Amino acid sequence: MTDLETRAAPSRAGALRRAAPALAGYAAVRALGLLTLFLWSAARDKSAYTLLTARWDALWYVRVAELGYGYEVRLANGDVHSNLAFFPLLPWLERLVAAVSPLSYADGGFLVALVASLAAAWGIFAVADHVYGSRAGVCAVLLWAVLPVGIVQSMAYSESLFTALAAWSLYAVLTGRWVTAGSLALLAGLTRPVGLAVVAAVWTAAVVSFVREGRATAPDAPADPTPGPDALGTPADPTARARRALAMVLAPLGTAGYVLWVGHHTGKGPLGYLDVQAGWRNGFDGGYAFGRFVAEKFTSFPAALAGVGLILGVASVVWLYVTGVRRRQPLPLLVYTGVVTALALCASSYFGSKPRLLLPAFPLLLPLAVALSQARPRRSAVVLGSVAVASAVYGAYWLNGSGPP
Repeated sequence: MTDLETRAAPSRAGALRRAAPALAGYAAVRALGLLTLFLWSAARDKSAYTLLTARWDALWYVRVAELGYGYEVRLANGDVHSNLAFFPLLPWLERLVAAVSPLSYADGGFLVALVASLAAAWGIFAVADHVYGSRAGVCAVLLWAVLPVGIVQSMAYSESLFTALAAWSLYAVLTGRWVTAGSLALLAGLTRPVGLAVVAAVWTAAVVSFVREGRATAPDAPADPTPGPDALGTPADPTARARRALAMVLAPLGTAGYVLWVGHHTGKGPLGYLDVQAGWRNGFDGGYAFGRFVAEKFTSFPAALAGVGLILGVASVVWLYVTGVRRRQPLPLLVYTGVVTALALCASSYFGSKPRLLLPAFPLLLPLAVALSQARPRRSAVVLGSVAVASAVYGAYWLNGSGPP
């Protein structure tokens, strides 16, 4: 499955009917998580809605929507937290919702998150269904829903919006809809810095397609028995080549446009965005800071237990990725997942946020989804139901405690 295998996608109505069980299951899991959060918060005399819409990064997005860019907080240690670190698509949507309805910016962020989470679930199903079949698609969506930090999918954060754009961009690549893939990659690049992962997937798929096309048209080239990279056209179709090239042009415009604008706005040139992130003590150090953080856990007890847990968590992520490689997941999925995982694990940012940063890496769940889809339905239901309850309880405990960022 490392080659692009395109086939005609089902009609929109047919696709929705096919995805309905996955979406219903996803909605049920999220409803359980929200209900548990509201009950837990009420018992602690806290507002669950405030936790979802007006804490941590959600406040920064609202400030961008309300005040625009330029707001910053200077800390006593000299760090400067600028709202330029937050990409603009979510605040733009919050502003749009507030402009056309009586909802506040925070309400708009919550509404966008709810809608985007359903769109993300549908996109995850579409990708998994395309590669492994509908049962695996349903399991993949439910696994994404029951992740320990799955409650973030219902927060006024950008994870759900980004995952929706990324999943549908990847699906567009897999089905040969190049312009759609490039356009969605552009929007993903306006949502989070990890939009680079979607760009990398689109570019890799396009380059592979161009290379295969060149080989297929070379003199004395043997016939290629595998399907061509473009749906509704032959590999040598000039229109298909143009769509593929346009996708490569469109894909990086979101990320590059915002980063360059920040550099111009700050007067620090093309790399000005890195200075903004440095003010938040964010950077890419190849995992050195995270490794040191884990190692420090082993200097005392019971902190050492947390260190063991972190090592097991990272090992599980690596194992899932390697399993995807061995099972020959489509190349765009492997590239996308690899970049998301590398940026999450090898960044020097707040270490408690790493599970949240891995939320968009949904292809990691595909090996587990395939295994669950092959098990007896009752056994799969028991496993997923038990994990859903545990995830709901953990999400309520987490947001009422340390929570994100």
